[in-house]
Amino acid sequence: MRAAVLASETDFDGWRRAARAMRLAGVEPAAARFSVAGAEGQGGLFDEPVETGPRMTGENRDERKEAFTVSKAFVDLAREVILHRSADRFDLLYRLLWRLRDEPDLIKVVSDRDVAEAMERAKNVSRASHKMKAFVRFRQVEDARGEAWVAWFEPPHRVLEKTAPFFQRRFTTMRWAILTPDGSAHWDAETLSFGPPATRDMAPAEDEVEEFWKTYYASTFNPARLKVKTMQGEMAKGYWKNLPEAALIPELVAASAVRTDVMVAAPAPEPNARFVRAVARDLHAARPDAEATPDSLAAVERGVQACRRCPLFRDATQGVCGEGPKTARLMIVGEQPGDQEDLAGRPFVGPAGQVLDAALEEAGIDRSDVYVTNAVKHFKHEPRGKRRLHKTPNAGEVQACRWWVDAERRLIKPRVVLALGATAGLAVLGRKPVVTKERGQAQTLDDGSVGVVTIHPSYLLRLPDAAAKAEARRGFIDDLAAVRRRIG
Repeated sequence: MRAAVLASETDFDGWRRAARAMRLAGVEPAAARFSVAGAEGQGGLFDEPVETGPRMTGENRDERKEAFTVSKAFVDLAREVILHRSADRFDLLYRLLWRLRDEPDLIKVVSDRDVAEAMERAKNVSRASHKMKAFVRFRQVEDARGEAWVAWFEPPHRVLEKTAPFFQRRFTTMRWAILTPDGSAHWDAETLSFGPPATRDMAPAEDEVEEFWKTYYASTFNPARLKVKTMQGEMAKGYWKNLPEAALIPELVAASAVRTDVMVAAPAPEPNARFVRAVARDLHAARPDAEATPDSLAAVERGVQACRRCPLFRDATQGVCGEGPKTARLMIVGEQPGDQEDLAGRPFVGPAGQVLDAALEEAGIDRSDVYVTNAVKHFKHEPRGKRRLHKTPNAGEVQACRWWVDAERRLIKPRVVLALGATAGLAVLGRKPVVTKERGQAQTLDDGSVGVVTIHPSYLLRLPDAAAKAEARRGFIDDLAAVRRRIG
């Protein structure tokens, strides 16, 4: 048995030197042992120390021939896996290293058991780092230099050194310290340093700022949107002991049903007065445009403003028609106008529109060459005080508005129609697609054009996890790039 003793639980450089020496010496994974200095069960009776110094000299050219390199992907993966709290992580990485000489593309084989296990552990480490950024809570203290901030945190994996630079960038002008059972990080407004492990009693108790934070958290808690399982998925109970606001959660959850009933029972504000007056001016005279088959995009615009095919016109500021060139080869169909689109009278000018514009540019599509519209032409919402909360159109409302979407398609004659989300898919395909299964698939429509479904850009805005958001955005851009290749 060949043994290597590492300086710490996260000693990546030490593991790399020892693992490289073992691999060059032909030590098989079953005969390799890695332990941490000072850890229980560190040494074995028959262990032989591994020589990690330089082994290849001018007199040892045969061994130099045996040397091999690994990809950056493996090195990056190993740096993450080392931070995992599993006891066998060193052995897992060495098995991969052992195989990489004969299988140089092994890391690309995600179905391989060892590769999949390593990637899962790296994902867990990345998630732990993200949760640390979200759930660290600083408390104010005073020392000889004045104001400082200290936090206690218990990460599921050893991510302190990986994550501390984030807090350095975010709180550059503050002096702070983060204490964990694995170690401590200190920023004095000039230098980031790391120290020994800490215990919970070393962190300060509640401060005055914490009471303000609890009040803010309680005031922003929306019982109507509460999903306990989703909340616990994003903020697992294991983190609650580190969060001052967690003490409020059981009470807020218990009272949510009563508060929701009160909100639902509250009377809605009066409908939009501006639109009520416009409708009252000449409702009967406006109807012909809404029923006649439009022969131009201008006729579609007039018809939408007079449309009474469903009740959504009552609370909207105005109808929002499509926008773009009459000869567009690509038509993009969204769900419905949002709050900003309803006020501006133009599609995709709000936050989701900004996400779409950026993704189109990255995919090589000029927005000015695209005709953009929505499955439903009026903003469906629920008034709540001064705010208007988005509500998804139902199948009847989408079906009623297909008159206008079909008219736009007939006049534009696009080569490809891209539906953003399931609601848009219903308007384009005549049925509600399963976006996760059908996204990116070309489907021939009744007029000979091609229909394609992908996610709605507003989905990217709702993702709380930065890594998941980046991955979803890459997939969205890939879908747009595939559409660009299809339209030529």
